[in-house]
Amino acid sequence: MKLVAKVACASSGCPAIFAEDGDTVVVQGYAVSAADAGVDLPAGELLVRIPRSLLHDGSSALGTT
Repeated sequence: MKLVAKVACASSGCPAIFAEDGDTVVVQGYAVSAADAGVDLPAGELLVRIPRSLLHDGSSALGTT
C-alpha cells in the first residue's frame, strides 16, 4: 500500500488514506459503532471517522479516473 494522504500529527496512529494495487483504497480512522452512527451494518464491515480535510486531500492525490 502507498500512503496517499495523512492528517498532520505527532504519532503514527493518525487518520490516513492508503492506495492499494488496483482500484481500492484503505482508510485509517477512529472506529464508530453502527449504533452511534444510526446505520445498519453488514457483518464484516465497520465504520471509521476521518476529518473532511483528509478526504479532500486523498481525493486530490488519487485524481479522477
